Amino acid sequence: MGRPTERRPAAATAAGVEVSVVLPAYNEARTIENTVRVTVETLESFLPADAFEVIVAEDGCDDETPEIADRLAAEDDRIRHYHSDDRLGRGGALERAFEAARGDTLVYFDTDLATDMRHLEELVERVRSGEYDAATGSRWMPDRVADRPRKRGVPSRAYNGLVRLFLRSDLRDHQCGFKAFSREAFEALRDDVEDNHWFWDTEMLVRAQRAGFRVAEFPVDWEPKGDTKVDLVRDILGMGSQILRTWWQLTVRPRITRRVTIVAGLLLTVLALALMTLYIDPSEVITVLGDADPALVAAAAIIYVVSWPLRGIRYRDILAELGYREKAGFLTGAIFISQTGNLVFPARAGDAVRAYVVKARRNIPYPSGFASLAVERVFDLLTIAGLAGVVLVGLAATGGLDDIATVLATGVSGGTVDVSADDVRTVAYVATGVGVVAILGVIGIALSARADRNVVRAFVGRFSSDSYVELVAGVIEQFVSDLQAVAGNRAAFGRVGLTSLAIWTVDVVTAVVVLLALGVDIDPVVLVGVSFFAVSVGNLAKVLPLSPGGVGLYEIAFTVFMAALAPITPAAALAAAVLDHAVKNAVTIVGGVASMLSLNVSLTTAVEESADVRDREHELAESE
Repeated sequence: MGRPTERRPAAATAAGVEVSVVLPAYNEARTIENTVRVTVETLESFLPADAFEVIVAEDGCDDETPEIADRLAAEDDRIRHYHSDDRLGRGGALERAFEAARGDTLVYFDTDLATDMRHLEELVERVRSGEYDAATGSRWMPDRVADRPRKRGVPSRAYNGLVRLFLRSDLRDHQCGFKAFSREAFEALRDDVEDNHWFWDTEMLVRAQRAGFRVAEFPVDWEPKGDTKVDLVRDILGMGSQILRTWWQLTVRPRITRRVTIVAGLLLTVLALALMTLYIDPSEVITVLGDADPALVAAAAIIYVVSWPLRGIRYRDILAELGYREKAGFLTGAIFISQTGNLVFPARAGDAVRAYVVKARRNIPYPSGFASLAVERVFDLLTIAGLAGVVLVGLAATGGLDDIATVLATGVSGGTVDVSADDVRTVAYVATGVGVVAILGVIGIALSARADRNVVRAFVGRFSSDSYVELVAGVIEQFVSDLQAVAGNRAAFGRVGLTSLAIWTVDVVTAVVVLLALGVDIDPVVLVGVSFFAVSVGNLAKVLPLSPGGVGLYEIAFTVFMAALAPITPAAALAAAVLDHAVKNAVTIVGGVASMLSLNVSLTTAVEESADVRDREHELAESE
């Protein structure tokens, strides 16, 4: 990244500068000269001629703004041009310019001069006098004159309302581009402010209030210049995420102690156990266990444990393709923790726990962390879809498809089991759809890895015209390239694919042993084949958070297809599904608790520690 540099004549600015006014400029060739001249004239009306400076913080412009700023700086020593070859973002440009400024009162306002310049003296003097440490104009206070079109006013009120609600700010307008800070306040807060774009000044104001600095808000006359629109990337992905990030740092993190971390981990475990009862009747599990061979149930649990080191090895190989060398033991623990979270959070949201853990503990960036998770999920779905497909071909050759057609048309009932045809078709549709999407996804990723065209920025640009799109597009590009790194490498694809096959084979063998524990006595070949199909379809179906009839999709799929394709009663098939799911969830929870204790990691701890990692990444990016 190009470093910002000052481009101005050799003559020094006059000594005794008290006020530094920064004008953030990005492609402002049409207005920048008039803005600078009006600013100088207004400052001269209430300050000594040598008591101020005007800095054009030109932020990687690709129009004539740099040339105009150079000319203005050559004409007047009080005007300085601060240039950056690359985009720093609005906040980044302001911070750099404030750092280089010579005054003790640091001021900025938008170059479109939407705020009436008659308010500039009030803005400057509120801080220069020492009465306040920061000051900001407001378009939402009484006595202001502000023409706020609905398309500007509604989003602005919503944004400011969220800032006041989540960040406990007393201000009414955080976005008005008309602010001043004392040198002391800026120096005290700058290292804590993480955003470098549109949220920068909001975060400065919020943190200033939290730190006890005196912040003044006063009404201003304001008239919009030009058109605007709600920007998806900037307003929702950008500012929305920054509000949540700042809320976490200011409100949640200070309350995190070792005791809170331990309690949170225990509550997570208890909640996971409680939520199991939504899909599994505890009394039914107890009854099933009473009829099961305890030695074989224990054997099933031990066999399932074997799949977890395999998961760690597979995740290690995926990360290795992304350039990160980690030990399988640590990664196995991270997977245990995240899978325990998945028992609590819907739609596999617990996977975010693993992204936090590897980010905080191993400095793996979030895009790569989530990309590695996506690769893992794709291989899981591809493997179980392939297993189901192989068994389906075998069923077609032996006439077993007639049994599937029958159960799709009639459902399954017997004893206490009553699964309607609609529920069976729901399972079939979901499983088929997920399998097809997984296969198409792998094909698409592999093909895109060989293509030269980069469509990410063009796609994101459809939803945003703001420069924030560069940041978001960069994150998405890293995510996509990480996916392609594995899918586009035949050796890596084969290695990870074989490990995935081993993992799911162990999963099926666990179900087979559970069936044996319940006394199922059928041909071993049929038992294994049907189990592969039932487990595969069940896992494909449960990807979506649906639960028709109050029964989990996994249980429905396992029960229906075991009863339809093997000589097993629906009651026995449901008992096996319940026990199989209970054994696997129990192993997951025990492993998750053990991993949290051994690694001293929980969701809250991981998030807390990730802040230091972000700081190191920020410093590294600046040095490039």
